[in-house]
Amino acid sequence: MNQISNSTVLREARRIVVKVGSSLVTNEGRGLDELAIGEWSRQLAALVRGESGVRREVIMVSSGAIAEGMKRLGWAVRPREVHELQAAAAVGQMGLAQMYETKLRENGTGSAQVLLTHADLADRERYLNARSTLLTLLTHGVVPVINENDTVVNDEIKFGDNDTLGALVANLVEADALVILTDQKGLYTADPRRDPQAQFVHEARAGDPALEAMAGGAGTSIGRGGMLTKILAARRAAGSGASTVIAWGREPDVLLRLTQGEAIGTLLVAQTAKQQARKQWMADHLQLRGAVVIDAGAAAKLRGEGKSLLPIGMTAVDGDFSRGDVIAVRDPAGSEVARGLANYSSAEARLLCRKPSSEFERLLGYVAEAEMVHRDNLVLTTGR
Repeated sequence: MNQISNSTVLREARRIVVKVGSSLVTNEGRGLDELAIGEWSRQLAALVRGESGVRREVIMVSSGAIAEGMKRLGWAVRPREVHELQAAAAVGQMGLAQMYETKLRENGTGSAQVLLTHADLADRERYLNARSTLLTLLTHGVVPVINENDTVVNDEIKFGDNDTLGALVANLVEADALVILTDQKGLYTADPRRDPQAQFVHEARAGDPALEAMAGGAGTSIGRGGMLTKILAARRAAGSGASTVIAWGREPDVLLRLTQGEAIGTLLVAQTAKQQARKQWMADHLQLRGAVVIDAGAAAKLRGEGKSLLPIGMTAVDGDFSRGDVIAVRDPAGSEVARGLANYSSAEARLLCRKPSSEFERLLGYVAEAEMVHRDNLVLTTGR
């Protein structure tokens, strides 16, 4: 009998990242498990359509490309050479994307393939572009299926692993929750195969150092991640306010039941609220690349109405910054009103000062966003 969790994290989550491991996706390396992928796809589609009364945005981070490629190439043992791993990933990714597309489409939901590398998330501009693409896909009710772009990375084919990638994607899109589906029921205080006294952990605080001591070493020969990588991923996801559930991927209707508030697996609760985590990060930024000066009307709108900053309210631009940098927003007297993430570089911003959004394309040759700083990426400050 499953208990109902005290936490309403999953029931209230509107944006969820689901990560599923290669041993599940490929049925311990025997090739893509069509039945299992079909089951997860049915549940993902139900969440997107809002069959329980609440529409949700869902991203799938799926391992399995290398394992599927090994099967298609007839390799019984995972190769050690990077170029062979990359070849296996390239072959396997075709089957992986095809399977998710087929199964999601059967359930009336579209899918999109997104391949990421560490460099995509380390570079400000690529990070913002990836974020913008994913949020646009979610707006259209599409399920992005994400994997690491193994064919072009050479750091031993690892982010280090898709648990880490799942957490980074949760950070990227500011998900409410990360669900890691694995071949284990969740976290125990010790390895239950070796210690009969091991206790199941139903709920704990994400980032608690004691959890790392409980988790064992690496994963299976098929996949890269063990329980430790999942604990570390939960800590990383909590940095942007996302709580994590670690659960058995073959539990019937696991995603649907979790989002109905049922306690399945181990829940690792983030200690910081989503918006609070993001805004604290911006407020704590020590190095600002530049600033924009705004008129009194725009300052009043930011302070009193919580509006986004539009270029038409900007009078000057200071410093040299890129899209995605944290910049200060100053009033005519020079006092800092707010800080936030710039949607345009300093060179572009200078062209946009005092201009309505209808002129952006003529001035820049393209249109990204209507705002210089969107209100979701803006934190008010008190005259620094």
